[in-house]
Amino acid sequence: MRIPTTPRSSAPRGHTRPAPSQGTVRLPVLERPRRYIFLLLERFTMMAFAGAIEPLRLANQVSGQKLYDWKLASESGTEVACSNGVRMRVDMGLDEISRDDTVMVCGGTDVSEATDKTVLSWLRREARRGAAVGGLCTGAWSVAKAGLLDGKRATIHWENQDSFLEDFEEVRLVKSVFVIDGNRLTSAGGTASIDLMLKLIARDHGEGLANTVADQLIYNSIRTDQDSQRLSIPTRIGVRHPKLAQVIARMEANIEEPVSPATLAAEVGMSTRQLERLFRRYLNRSPKRYYMEIRLQKARNLLMQTEMSVINVALACGFASPSHFSKCYRAHYLTTPYRERGTSGAPGAESGAPLDMAGFEGELGAEFVAEFADDLLEPDEDDFE
Repeated sequence: MRIPTTPRSSAPRGHTRPAPSQGTVRLPVLERPRRYIFLLLERFTMMAFAGAIEPLRLANQVSGQKLYDWKLASESGTEVACSNGVRMRVDMGLDEISRDDTVMVCGGTDVSEATDKTVLSWLRREARRGAAVGGLCTGAWSVAKAGLLDGKRATIHWENQDSFLEDFEEVRLVKSVFVIDGNRLTSAGGTASIDLMLKLIARDHGEGLANTVADQLIYNSIRTDQDSQRLSIPTRIGVRHPKLAQVIARMEANIEEPVSPATLAAEVGMSTRQLERLFRRYLNRSPKRYYMEIRLQKARNLLMQTEMSVINVALACGFASPSHFSKCYRAHYLTTPYRERGTSGAPGAESGAPLDMAGFEGELGAEFVAEFADDLLEPDEDDFE
């Protein structure tokens, strides 16, 4: 029996067949494409970068013309590694660009280390010359560090918001997935880059094109700048209880000056004992412990992402004394705030090892350490309950 074979393509070698979607959206012929310069910082996030560049490619594809052009840049002009280890070749260094270009700073992990004076000077220079400037994921930190977000609305990944607020008081930080404020653009990272670019494509060429691009991306729920980054509280905790969600929202909004359990209970029309039972039933912990865990998570973010002193971190998270903060932090994370940041870093720095008091004396003073040494060394579970 003869086995049927697939007919050979009649297309000449080296010829690429057009995609089925090629030219499906008819638009007026554009004289010159809009150009984006993607500045890739060391350890940038690939997801946020891909979510920004792919909508531009697809806009070109479905329109059948070159609506957008782009170049990849790095400080050195050579390849750069993203946070997953993949290395990316670039087209240029920090060269002069057109005032009509849009710069997108692609950040990722350790963005402060990847943003040096050369990068900041280049961003300021191109902004002065008229280029629009944006930040994807933690790239917003670099744009803010250059002073280009002062007085502007902006966003950044929710995990970096606490430290961003401490570093840049002049920026009007919001929790949206993306923000467009004049010629300053920021997105929270991840898939939020797609939402930002779809908005820009719709602004340039209409919602019809943007919706077609979204279909190509299998992206059927386009978010706006009014949408929040994080899942709702009921979705996050896996419990749909209005009063519980209301109390947790109040806790998250009041970290520096914690609200008492009695006040939290009264605000939702419950007694303190009823609130206690509610938390233990659904979250298997007391309201006080849950609140403490929220505060300690913010403290850890600040320790890892900012240069704030440990004392200031403690105060920003509602702890009246460094000794109390250290006790609670060690009870929860099995290490001290000082070791978490790596300031003592010496022998015996393993979790649970004897505490080297020298790390405290430099910041708190020898007299304070001598007075509160026992508190610093002995976590007390009563602090959580």
